[in-house]
Amino acid sequence: MLRTEDAITLPVPGPHTATVLWLHGLGADGSDFVPIVPELGLPKNHGVKFIFPHAPVRPVTLNNGYPMRAWYDIIGLSRTGPQDTPGVRDSAKRLAGLLDAEIAAGIPSTKLVIAGFSQGCAMALHTGLRFHHRLGGIVGLSGYLPVETTLKAEAHAENLATPILLVHGTMDPVVPYAMGSGSRDILLGLGYPVEWLEYPMQHQVVLEEIEHIGRFLHRHLL
Repeated sequence: MLRTEDAITLPVPGPHTATVLWLHGLGADGSDFVPIVPELGLPKNHGVKFIFPHAPVRPVTLNNGYPMRAWYDIIGLSRTGPQDTPGVRDSAKRLAGLLDAEIAAGIPSTKLVIAGFSQGCAMALHTGLRFHHRLGGIVGLSGYLPVETTLKAEAHAENLATPILLVHGTMDPVVPYAMGSGSRDILLGLGYPVEWLEYPMQHQVVLEEIEHIGRFLHRHLL
């Protein structure tokens, strides 16, 4: 395992043929989802590099200005309310750079997946739908679509048919179910191929969900 100030990267079992960029949620860091990888059920020598970047530390308005790791400031939990659009765009630029680096290293863009939980889900959707090369997939867990009003104008044609897996808990007290399902409906309305899963859970990840993510990755990366 390689740890730097910016990310955690897992060693690749077998020849490197694909990459997953996995984004943590508000207040966590890249280590949050590292333990999930062995539970995905991928083959022993799957060849997938997992990169878990750390968001920068910044004051978060929703948490009374307390500094924590966040991809952008959260002003309120409403898709239609004020949003930190500059912060979202800054993080998206960094994440797109990480994807570009994988392509420059010889990994086809169609063998790249960007995934995220909660605020990381928001960044995965924002970055992936606007990315200038066709991705292998986008995975969004317990999150929502940010800066939705500009998506139609800014979405890149390369990713109009990219497979999207969205998962949400019906009892989520942090990112309400309606925010997740509403984001799903917007994407479906724009013609994106969204696979939707919901579980009777709160703001969390459950084993059945992890196994389904593993099958999604197997289908689109291996």
